[in-house]
Amino acid sequence: MQPNFRAYLIDRDADGKVAGGWHAMVAGELDPGEVLIRVHYSSINYKDALAATGKGKIIRRFPCVGGIDLCGEVVESDDPRFRPGDPVIATSFDIGVSHHGGYAEFARIPGEWVIALPKGLDLFEAMILGTAGFTAALAVVRMEANGLAPENGPVVVSGATGGVGALAVDMLAGRGYQVTALTGKAEERERLQALGASDVLLRGDIDFGATRPLEAGRWAGAVDNVGGEILHWMLATMQQAGTVASIGNAASIELKTTVFPFILRGVSLLGVDSGYMGFPLRGQVWDRLAGDLRPRHMHGMATVIDFDDLPGAFDGFIQGAARGRTVVRIGAASR
Repeated sequence: MQPNFRAYLIDRDADGKVAGGWHAMVAGELDPGEVLIRVHYSSINYKDALAATGKGKIIRRFPCVGGIDLCGEVVESDDPRFRPGDPVIATSFDIGVSHHGGYAEFARIPGEWVIALPKGLDLFEAMILGTAGFTAALAVVRMEANGLAPENGPVVVSGATGGVGALAVDMLAGRGYQVTALTGKAEERERLQALGASDVLLRGDIDFGATRPLEAGRWAGAVDNVGGEILHWMLATMQQAGTVASIGNAASIELKTTVFPFILRGVSLLGVDSGYMGFPLRGQVWDRLAGDLRPRHMHGMATVIDFDDLPGAFDGFIQGAARGRTVVRIGAASR
């Protein structure tokens, strides 16, 4: 391991202002953990952008290396499951929040947060997926465990141009579902159809504020990335025994609805917590991401940036201009 290495460290000044910047780290500054990883790739999630810019209260420990996702090669391991040279993935838990994360050339991670790269994926593909892919896949797994199947009827996905939404559209279409993509970006219609959406609904064409407690049943399933009035609309428009996966709050953390969808239609609202979902389910979901839930078009939805370009990429996520997945090439920048 080199004596010092680059990291993007997020810190808070005396006035409470949060900002990120480059830092030359040494091994002794890394947090405790059984597995030392040479990071090849990380990614940018909305949560990462909130953390790095201070737009959201994400970081729980200052200073902290950002990046909730990482993958790479084991350098040292005190965990018998991993040996030097093994390709591994580490996402979520406290990574990039209160434990130094993926925006560094090396990371030391607790063994229970690390997973061996599944056969069928390479490290680059693992970060195209990252937390976003794991979250989308976990939603599908939970919904199908609750009885969702393609023959039940159509499924709607909100926030469909974002990382989780686009991957969910692709996965569900690949599983044989009739998928409707809900988005505010009319210019993305063709791209969403290329991912497998059979229909595209524009947010501007729906008066969400006028949603009644129950509307005509349209959907057997729904994946919601935005919360607020859109989630209320989804619940009100579910078919009998429909299933909704609540994933994100890009629009609002609030939900104003009634009990009618639940007691009159038997709708299920499933919370999807990808951050702390443990094993064995975490490993099972990653295995399915390498298998039957592997997105067919994931390479086409990936934008790759070098480590040097990381600071300039966050604003696009805050402004809602980012689409698909952004993979950060850490290892290539260190050579």
